[in-house]
Amino acid sequence: MVSTLNENVFLNRNFRLAFFGALVSELGTVFYSFAVGFYILEISGNNAFLQGLYLALCGVSLFIFTPLGGVIGDRYNKAKIMYLCDYAKGAIIIIATVLMLVFKTSSAHLIILFLIGILANGVSGIFTPAAGALLPHIIEEKKLQQANAYYSVKSAFQSIVGVVLAGIFYAVMPITLLFILVGVCYILSGVSEMFIRYHHEQSQEKMTVKLIISDIKEGFKYLSAQDAIKAFVIAIMFINFFFAPISGNFIPFFAKTDLAGASSYLFDKWITPELWTSVFSVLIGIGFMVGSIVLSTKKQEEKVGRKISIRICIIAGLLIIITLGYWLLVSKGVSINGFLILLCICTLIAGICVAAVNIPANTVLMVIVEKDKLSKVTSIIGIASQGMTPIASVLAGAVLQYMGSTSLLAICAIGFTITAAFLFTNKKAQEI
Repeated sequence: MVSTLNENVFLNRNFRLAFFGALVSELGTVFYSFAVGFYILEISGNNAFLQGLYLALCGVSLFIFTPLGGVIGDRYNKAKIMYLCDYAKGAIIIIATVLMLVFKTSSAHLIILFLIGILANGVSGIFTPAAGALLPHIIEEKKLQQANAYYSVKSAFQSIVGVVLAGIFYAVMPITLLFILVGVCYILSGVSEMFIRYHHEQSQEKMTVKLIISDIKEGFKYLSAQDAIKAFVIAIMFINFFFAPISGNFIPFFAKTDLAGASSYLFDKWITPELWTSVFSVLIGIGFMVGSIVLSTKKQEEKVGRKISIRICIIAGLLIIITLGYWLLVSKGVSINGFLILLCICTLIAGICVAAVNIPANTVLMVIVEKDKLSKVTSIIGIASQGMTPIASVLAGAVLQYMGSTSLLAICAIGFTITAAFLFTNKKAQEI
């Protein structure tokens, strides 16, 4: 079922099922990601390196299984892959939670959390390429930007409401009950995705290791011939490498050390250090939602490379401001409240810029890549964007543990700025 030119994509039954399935499952992901980061710090005595190791192992698992997900996504029904993966993630989390109730020591919980992270991210590696390639099969090409914008609005909503709820749930709810809720979210998402219908020609070739390797090579060969996309993929690798530690390592560590250790801070009677991390996520979500809503009303453009490059340069500028702000206001003990206000402003602007980068980039990719290769290409881009993140998480954890937050922020800001400059000056990247 494909939408007609004049109708809103929400009139498309398949889009509604995919949208609401993603809404529920990603809400569960928000709850889990928020809770597990703080819980590991809580039961490990604020060990930033251990938290970084957890993020790294999750990233390695995602990195290993994503190529397989790209091959499966191009050969089998994408909706079926999605709901089977959501059922699997729900079962993994619920079973692991039962084990946490049986084995109650901190060391046992750490082992279980690491296992959940590795297994669930392996399943996500299979899920993501199929989900990323579904829209062109159920949505008319001219409506893809609108569909992607609505997906971004959904993500922003989750960042606003989901993270606030996650902070409240983490404060008032036993961790095991929160994890059960996450498992139920995944299962409900699978139920919604089961009813998605589109024309799919099943591959008759038997899935073998040789076939998997051949398909992955085909994806790399196709992508290597696309010079403009290739330039963006290289940039994305380093953008994520330098950006991921800000949200994954720095912000939780800042909350558990600088904020928790301060004699007083902004709104400390109402907002705990953990909830301040929710505030930052909410502000990113608000910015992301504003950018997404604006783009949902805009005409789909054919060339977006230069505009994307400019917006990435703006994000680089924000990272520099955050770094200088932390060094001047927090490290030197001038005003932690001043830094909180500065970080709030920067995260709001960053949210708008991220939406203005992601939506046109995803839309152009869906338009220019052949449908029967989109899952493989999506998986390769996912590998490129996430492949260096595990290394970044471990290194960031070590930097935080032994060198402090200022050093981490400075390294990330400098690296991101160099990458943004490369993208801005690359002629091939401007051709997208």
